[in-house]
Amino acid sequence: MKYYIIAGEASGDLHASRLIRAIKQNDSQADFRAWGGDLMEKEGATIVKHYRDLAFMGFAEVISNLPTILGNMRFCKSDILQYHPDLVIFVDYPGFNIPMAGFAKGKGLKTAYYISPQVWAWKENRVKTLRKVVDKMMVILPFEKNFYQRWDYPVDYVGHPLIEIIEDYKKNNDPATTKNNLQIEGGKKIIALLPGSRKQEILKKLPIMLEAAAQFPQHVFVVGQAPGIADEMIAQFTGAFENIKVLKGDTYGLLSIADAALVTSGTATLETALFGVPEVVCYLGSPISYAIAKRIIKIKYISLVNLIMDKQVVEELIQHELSADNIAAALERVLSDTVAIQHIKEDYFQLNQLLKAGGKASEKAASIIDAMVK
Repeated sequence: MKYYIIAGEASGDLHASRLIRAIKQNDSQADFRAWGGDLMEKEGATIVKHYRDLAFMGFAEVISNLPTILGNMRFCKSDILQYHPDLVIFVDYPGFNIPMAGFAKGKGLKTAYYISPQVWAWKENRVKTLRKVVDKMMVILPFEKNFYQRWDYPVDYVGHPLIEIIEDYKKNNDPATTKNNLQIEGGKKIIALLPGSRKQEILKKLPIMLEAAAQFPQHVFVVGQAPGIADEMIAQFTGAFENIKVLKGDTYGLLSIADAALVTSGTATLETALFGVPEVVCYLGSPISYAIAKRIIKIKYISLVNLIMDKQVVEELIQHELSADNIAAALERVLSDTVAIQHIKEDYFQLNQLLKAGGKASEKAASIIDAMVK
């Protein structure tokens, strides 16, 4: 069978790569053409567009890059028709994928959505569109199934793919290897800096994170550099600091040795929690994007950890609150306040158990997909 997959971000590349592997177990003749990244390519997909050329963050950024986005959409439509897949699979990335699902469905192609767009956060009425254009919706957050039920849209909860991914990593990797490679002296606390996988968010947040790091010369700070980010981009900020190291393309290695973390909002907040690392969540968008988001987004929290648990498990520093002094104060709490650290650890355990209840996400999704194409 032929599968066309669209993943527009680093997290989508990760989850789609695992899905490809699981699909191949059911369909040995599977052929994949995709928008994604290096991980999907390693699993055998032909990559049409890399996600590093697709990730535009925030309302203002999307508007300013609209000609590029519209050009990508035209190319994608043409490419789908030329390839003529048995199934088109969409992985999150809603601004691009929902219109593409409508196009594919309109051309008579089967459509599946793996990792639901976060329509519960804003524009709930998009569920009406999804119900029309997506043949099978697979969700990975426990509360999403109930959300869709309120719209009379039956979906499949397959569990969260990060559970199996992180468990596999822990089984097959020794944290001491990462520590030795970074040449970190024994006894020093290690703080992970995860500024994101998009250039825009790194430019905004990394300088503030580093300014906060300067207040802790006794600790070692390690910047987790996303694979798609050029070395020079990170080096321009880190060169002036003595207690800063950089680790490229090994976020899990970094989290396996970290005592605490400063994390850009997104999938990384959940990854950090599943590694049991106390964290401070950082968000800073353009003033225009933030003003628009504040008006239309209905959620109480910005991090997946707090959203899933429906309470504040980890501290969130958002927009004007994101200053070097505020980061430093919050970091001190997750490094030194034993009561706060214990509460975080207990909530992390409950979070892990909640997400495990869904089962192995990639395998369940692949089984659903196999039934669809056959």
